[in-house]
Amino acid sequence: MSAALPASQATSFSSAEPSTGSPGNFLVLGPRPFISYFRPLPNASLSRSAWGAAEVGPRDPSNGLEDATLARWNYWDGQILKGPDGKYRMFASRWDQSLGHMAWGGSLAVSAISDRLYGPYRDRGLIWPDDEGGKGHNVIALQLPDKRYAVVVSETRNGDVFVSRNIDGPWKNLGSIIVDQSAFTSLKTPGDRLDTASKATWKASNLSLIARPDGRFMIIQRSGQILISKNGVLGPYKVMGDSIYRGIAGIPQTEMRAYEDPVIWYSGGWYHVVVNHWSSRRAYHLISRDGIVDWRFQGLAYEPNSKFIRYADGTINTWNKLERPAVVMENGHVIAMSFAVVDTSKESQTGDNGHGSKVIVIPFDGASMDRDLKDL
Repeated sequence: MSAALPASQATSFSSAEPSTGSPGNFLVLGPRPFISYFRPLPNASLSRSAWGAAEVGPRDPSNGLEDATLARWNYWDGQILKGPDGKYRMFASRWDQSLGHMAWGGSLAVSAISDRLYGPYRDRGLIWPDDEGGKGHNVIALQLPDKRYAVVVSETRNGDVFVSRNIDGPWKNLGSIIVDQSAFTSLKTPGDRLDTASKATWKASNLSLIARPDGRFMIIQRSGQILISKNGVLGPYKVMGDSIYRGIAGIPQTEMRAYEDPVIWYSGGWYHVVVNHWSSRRAYHLISRDGIVDWRFQGLAYEPNSKFIRYADGTINTWNKLERPAVVMENGHVIAMSFAVVDTSKESQTGDNGHGSKVIVIPFDGASMDRDLKDL
């Protein structure tokens, strides 16, 4: 195993490295960047006739969750949990594909099931059909310390939390997340600033939520601010400071409003964040020992043209958009990541035109990453 390098001797990971095909140089505090830990997709029968732009390439329609005929649904989000029966559940959102991508504001929360981690996932319908007609977007899921399951939605609902003793429901609306802004103001985006922001009613956007090993609950929101609750999943959550992206060398400090879809988790003694910067079309990996301060840049996470979505035979898939990343954890390590993907620009996905969105699942060697970062 390569020895981790101190920050003062950070190495660069460039396009010369064949494992990523990524353009440009990226400072890396450890021996390898995040993107290098993605693994080839399982062998599958690749289709050249599946819907989507030609640039995507031959692909496996059975990977993840999709409407294979593209007759009804666009799918989005895609958090995966393994059930006690050994089967996998995906918690996602969907909306009428004929309305085009920009109709996402009317999306509904659904669950899907598969015998295999990589799919295919079968849509089982709305998670809470009798609560606002199933309304839900930015769907995430987790198992709580008391063994209940929780599904959380934001953007179209204000941090509503649904819980169940059974991974298949029924789901009860526990309430909405509460945020304490007495110490720091909650910002809308990382492009806003604490010194000019005025306090307003908290709005839930792009939430990622975990139960920490110390018993507290933790949120990172679109602004890149960390929120901590000592009093359960609903909070109140205290805003702990400014956006963690601000002032970190190695990630863009311009167009800060372009940061979105952060995902947070704990593994290998580190808190990890992967966040997408949509204007640069790249996502970045940050790490912190306590998850609150001293966040450090740990390299390129992924980008659409970096050729990391590949099969064992060398076939590459290139989706136009990769958003809503989520991690699948097993034995304390990330074993896969899911992404909501679009085959064209969102504006070009106008409905009934052969373009749409789905959820894909990609293998990831988190155990090796955690070993590499252990003594950083």
